[in-house]
Amino acid sequence: MTFTKRTMLQFALCGSLAALPMSAFAQGWEPTRPIDFTIMAGPGGGADQIARFVQSVVEANDMSNRPLIPTNRGGGSGAEALLHLKDARDPDHTIMVTLNSFYTTPIRQEGLGIDVETFTPITMMGVDPFVLWVHRESGITTFDEFLAKVREMDGEYVMGGTGTGQEDSIVIAFMSGAFDLDVKYIPYDGGGAVARDLAGQQIMATVNNPSEVKGFYEAGDVVPLLQFSDERMDTFPDIPTMKELGHDFSYYNQRAIVGAPGMSDEAAAYYRALFGQVYESAQWQDYLVSESMAPLPMDEAETRAYWATQVANHRQLLAEIGG
Repeated sequence: MTFTKRTMLQFALCGSLAALPMSAFAQGWEPTRPIDFTIMAGPGGGADQIARFVQSVVEANDMSNRPLIPTNRGGGSGAEALLHLKDARDPDHTIMVTLNSFYTTPIRQEGLGIDVETFTPITMMGVDPFVLWVHRESGITTFDEFLAKVREMDGEYVMGGTGTGQEDSIVIAFMSGAFDLDVKYIPYDGGGAVARDLAGQQIMATVNNPSEVKGFYEAGDVVPLLQFSDERMDTFPDIPTMKELGHDFSYYNQRAIVGAPGMSDEAAAYYRALFGQVYESAQWQDYLVSESMAPLPMDEAETRAYWATQVANHRQLLAEIGG
């Protein structure tokens, strides 16, 4: 299956995100208590980092009359977070930072009764590419050397990633199928723990997003070998992409904010304005560059169409890799 950035961008706006000034809602709805800012992954990963960075921008610029309260709910590959929003007692004060498990977890766990199309679109903050990493002390410096080592270990090579049947495991499964590799996979609740265990040599390789492993990369603890992006990122100009090796595959993790099902139109408008301001801020634009993320702005109608497309894409992708 071709799962490229082009696929992800097909419903994106051509221009920048239209963000209404908060003054436009000065006489409208405003939160009356702290805002439940759920993160559908564990501490330290890309979603967690983004939630806490967004919170800092909102607070530093006094954008909201009530604070955002980030809470990690990554259990069950994000099922904990999805159920929390689905059953929210106060939908107008309940929002969530998502990743692609927003699509994969409901597909894989139908018993949850989650229909993502009932959630409330707020803002797409950007998309994160994936990179294959190994520890510096492994002695592996190229993807060919990685392939040789994995094949030499004949099923004993250990990789870690976020969840089962979600982002990291999808990328690893596709790579393993493309290059006929046999690896052991250890699932984690979040990308932060995955990156830490690679740096601590508890696992042998990962496919973390650049933002999740940035500190360890800058410290020289880990080495990038392969990019799962459409083109080489500026951060890794000498590292090949999967496409360059003959496999038409790239994969990006969405970094979006959604509201609980049943959120009022007035509350949704407030949050779209709020996070629209964050998106247009110099802080967020700098963050996109520093964390190797790509923008993906879209309005409510385009977001709903995008959700439907991503559910279909992931259903097909999971079927193809046996997820």
